[in-house]
Order: sequence, then C-alpha cells, then structure tokens
Amino acid sequence: MSKHEKNLWQGVDPGAQEALKARDYRSASFAQELSRRGLDARELVSADRNQREVKKAWIPGVEIFSRKIHPQRHRGLFGEFVRRDEGILAQIGFWPKQWSAARMFAHTAKGFHLHPPSIPADTTPEKWHRRLFIRQPKSYSLRRYDDEQWDVMFFLQGRVEIILCDIRVGFPRRVMRFFVDGDNHRSNNNVGIVIPPGVAHAIRTEGSEDVIMVYGTSTIFHPEFEGRIASEVETAELPESWGKFLDL
Repeated sequence: MSKHEKNLWQGVDPGAQEALKARDYRSASFAQELSRRGLDARELVSADRNQREVKKAWIPGVEIFSRKIHPQRHRGLFGEFVRRDEGILAQIGFWPKQWSAARMFAHTAKGFHLHPPSIPADTTPEKWHRRLFIRQPKSYSLRRYDDEQWDVMFFLQGRVEIILCDIRVGFPRRVMRFFVDGDNHRSNNNVGIVIPPGVAHAIRTEGSEDVIMVYGTSTIFHPEFEGRIASEVETAELPESWGKFLDL
C-alpha cells in the first residue's frame, strides 16, 4: 500500500490496513474484458468481428446472435429460437439432429464440458483446424457436423455467466466470458450461442433464480462425445459424517 493510501486509511486498524485491497476500476481492452471480467452478450453481438482486437480475442467458430423476445400482455411472452433457412445457422450450414432441455437450480454450475473434434485421417489436427477456421473460415461445407458435436444454446429463464476456453490443437488458448439473459428478462442480452467441438464450456447461474435452457446438437447424444474438465462443481458431496457411516 502506498503512503497516500495509508494516509487515506489511517483511521482503520493497522492490521486491517495491511489486508486491504482496492478494486481495479481502470478501463481494460476488449480482449481483457472478454477473457477476465466478462462482457454482456449484447457487446459481443455488436462487436466488429473484422476489427483486429476483436478478431484476436474471438474463439474461431463461436457464434453469438441476438434474439427478440415479444411480450404478450397479461399472458406471457413469445420468442423464436432459430429458423432453419435463415440467420446464422443457415449461413454456417448447421441444423441440429437433437434438441434437449435442461434446468439448473439457482447457485449451481455446469462444466467444463468438452466435445472432441473430428479430424480427417489424411491430415493433422493442427492443419485441419487452421484450414477450417483460419485459411478457409467461410467454407462451411468442410465442417464435419455429422461426426462431431456442435452445440447451439438458448436460455428461456434466469441469467447465466458462460465461460468458453479454446483448447484445440494449433490455436492459442483464448477465453470468452460473457453474460446472457433468459427470455423472461427481455433485453439485448437475449442471444443464441454456437459452440464448436474442442471448445470447453462452463455455465453458472446468476442470482436466486433457476435457469431453463434449450440446446440443439449436430449429432444425437453419444456418451463418448461427453468430456469433462474440472467439473467437480457438478457433484454434491455427502456430509463427512455420512461418508464415515457408509464406509463402516
């Protein structure tokens, strides 16, 4: 702590002064905000993906697209997920083979989940990834949707923080951290998210509200496609006394 800061806190117990830490309110770059503090989803939807800083921070293959939620007075609300022949999914040629729903209780988290990329036999993972997402990023017909699991996610209720981490061979490790609102919180943070295989993803709820999500996958459910990294948060440990009793 500097001399100025010590003078500022001179009325506080010296031991407490040593433990004090000030929050860093300095503005950070787009990349720093995205990988560390997190951004609202709307900031990613409106970001210029061709801008150098954004392009450098963005995980290749990830898509975040806006959705519009329509309130229906005295009755509820209405929101579309996606149309097969319009929008991002039509552009990238991805239409799910399976749709599923999940509920997350308040104060819980999922992940990190990971799905394995499918690599053709005549190339290496590094060469294949660079071809798909760097050299020919708009050659969507090259993508192996039938052989690897891509996800598209939508949130109907609650608010979540999503963390993505790119761990594909040949790419630098990038982290995208952002916040999404469910349909019952109508805002510019109502979005859909496309996650490629090889990108680890975690979700945790915000606030005291349960989260309901719907997600589509490019393949039907295959247990062998479900990888886990640092996912202990999903396991509710038994009380220590229960464990001792069961081990008798």
